Amino acid sequence: MKKFIKWSVILGGVFLLGACGSGAATGTSSSQKSEGKLAAIKKAGVLKVGTSADFPPFEFHTMVDGKDTIVGADVDMVNAIAEELGVKVQWSDTEFDPMLASLQQGNLDMGVSGISATEERKQNMLFTDNYYAPKQNVVVKKDNLDKYTDIASLAGKKVGAQKGSIQEGIVKDQFTDSQLVSVGKIPSLVVEVKQGSIDALVLEDKIAESYVAQNGDLALADIEVTSSDDESYAIALPKGSEDLQAELNKILAKLTEEGKIDEFVEKNTALANEQAK
Repeated sequence: MKKFIKWSVILGGVFLLGACGSGAATGTSSSQKSEGKLAAIKKAGVLKVGTSADFPPFEFHTMVDGKDTIVGADVDMVNAIAEELGVKVQWSDTEFDPMLASLQQGNLDMGVSGISATEERKQNMLFTDNYYAPKQNVVVKKDNLDKYTDIASLAGKKVGAQKGSIQEGIVKDQFTDSQLVSVGKIPSLVVEVKQGSIDALVLEDKIAESYVAQNGDLALADIEVTSSDDESYAIALPKGSEDLQAELNKILAKLTEEGKIDEFVEKNTALANEQAK
């Protein structure tokens, strides 16, 4: 349990890192619309980024020089993007669903948190090209590994997924005889699996591996979950950010070609697993 506590975050907390100021975002102004999103960001010198930092190794909390800090593969990627743009980063850490809502309202410049560019989401926001393609895993209590061996074995059981995530749809579509339990924060779902309140939890592979590494009573079940291209990660943007979208696609292509994205993932997977020990 002590290992898990290190991952816990204050629900609804907001952390501002590397910001020039601490004023709250108030949406996209008329001047931003006239000059373009990218130009407005460069003029302000700040890139406002939303995340839900309960998603190791992509975004999670750790202590750096005695200060609670958001780190992860997405964080390294965003910092590299900000360096290319010549701006600083202002992070807003909330639950996943509210973060997407804030993005749609124009209160954020972009969102990163294992976000998939589904057709439904494309109706309300823009997306960059995909930058990472995950697989899906099922987390269960280690004592139940022999009990839960395929999707059929979870019929009538409670299967968890983060509210608003792609895994919510996966449980609905593939675990049709199971009961979906949606919760805003992944650590809360992990606790429910540990306590037996829910029987299984669907997570992306790297995130699942990190939580299993920090909780010795959990394990990855040998259950095959079908993945699709729609589950790949992309950066989410508010509507009207086509200029920013085009620039980010160029930067992402460069980072991918240089092998930086894979490097960020491997580095932060090691960091998350080391912190869990």
